[in-house]
Amino acid sequence: MRFFHDDSIWNRPIGPSPAVDPSSDRLIRLLGDALPTNRRGFWINTDYWTIPVYEVDAHTPLRPVYQRPRRLGETYQPPDAFRHGPGFGPLVPIPDSAQPAREADQHLAIVDRERQLAWDMWAARKREDGEWESFTGMVYPINGPGTFDAADFPIRDGDSLHSYGPSRHAGVPAIAGLVMYDEILSGWIDHKLSFATCVNAYKRFVWPAIWSDGSSDDGIPEGATIQLDPGLDLARFNLSPAARTIARALQEYGMINVDSGGGAAVYVEGLWGQRDRSWDGLLADTDLLAIPIDRYRVLELGPVTHKGFDTRKRRFAK
Repeated sequence: MRFFHDDSIWNRPIGPSPAVDPSSDRLIRLLGDALPTNRRGFWINTDYWTIPVYEVDAHTPLRPVYQRPRRLGETYQPPDAFRHGPGFGPLVPIPDSAQPAREADQHLAIVDRERQLAWDMWAARKREDGEWESFTGMVYPINGPGTFDAADFPIRDGDSLHSYGPSRHAGVPAIAGLVMYDEILSGWIDHKLSFATCVNAYKRFVWPAIWSDGSSDDGIPEGATIQLDPGLDLARFNLSPAARTIARALQEYGMINVDSGGGAAVYVEGLWGQRDRSWDGLLADTDLLAIPIDRYRVLELGPVTHKGFDTRKRRFAK
C-alpha cells in the first residue's frame, strides 16, 4: 500500500551503522531549545495541518480545478503569482465527499491506484458555485521515485516554490512520508515519514528537497533525514500501539524534513470530515512526546544547496 517504487528514497530502510552528521547534536539541541518545555519531542499532526487523501477510480467524476486568485491583501506581485505545475489538470478526479484540510493550507490529495497517479493541491477549495480551485497543483506517478526535479521549475533564488506548483515548500509530493490510517490499523509502516520544524535553515536544503522556506541561521536543512535511536528500547516508554508503530518506523526508516511549521511535528493522513475513519481513540497528537528529543539524530546531510525562498524579505499571508 505504500507510495512510490521500492528503490525510492522514501522506501529505503536506513540500514545498520548509518553515518551521523557532525552537526547532529547541535541541530537536535537547537530544535529542543525552540520547543516548549512540556513538548520537547515530536508532535503528531492528527487534526490540524494535515493532508487529506482520497482514493478514486474510473467511476470518480472528473472536475476542472481552476487557478485560484490570490487572497485579499496578498503581498506578492507578478511574477510571483501562484500556479499549477507541469501537466496538472485540466480535469482531476475528485469525489463528491472530498474536503480539503480546514486550516489555511487547505491541502488535498487524490490517489488513483488503477492509473497509478496522484494529484495534490495547496489552498484547494470548493467554491459556492460548486467548482474547484487551488493555488497550486501537481500530478505525478505513485509508482515513480516520489521526488521532483528542480529543472522542471524555472525558479529563481528568493522565489517561493509555491509559485511553480508544488504544495510542499521542500518540493516533495504532499503524500510522501504520510502515515496512513490503514498502516496504523495493520501495525506496520514500511517507509520514511515526513515532518516539519520551526528551525529550518535559511536558504539551505539537501536532496530529496529541491527548495526551502526556512528562516533559522544554521538550522535544519529541508530534506534532512532524522532517525530515532535504533537501539532505544521502546518498551521503556508508555506508548500507545499506534505510537509504537510510528516509533519503529522512525528507527528503521527515519523521517524527512519537508516543510516549516510550528514546533516539531510528524504528518499523518488527515481524516477529519470522513464518516467511517477517525484517529479518535487510535492515535493522539501527543503520543510521541514521551520520547525525548535528544534520542533523535540527524543523519549525514550530503551536499547542501544554498538557495530558497527569501523568508526575510517576503512572506505570504496564511
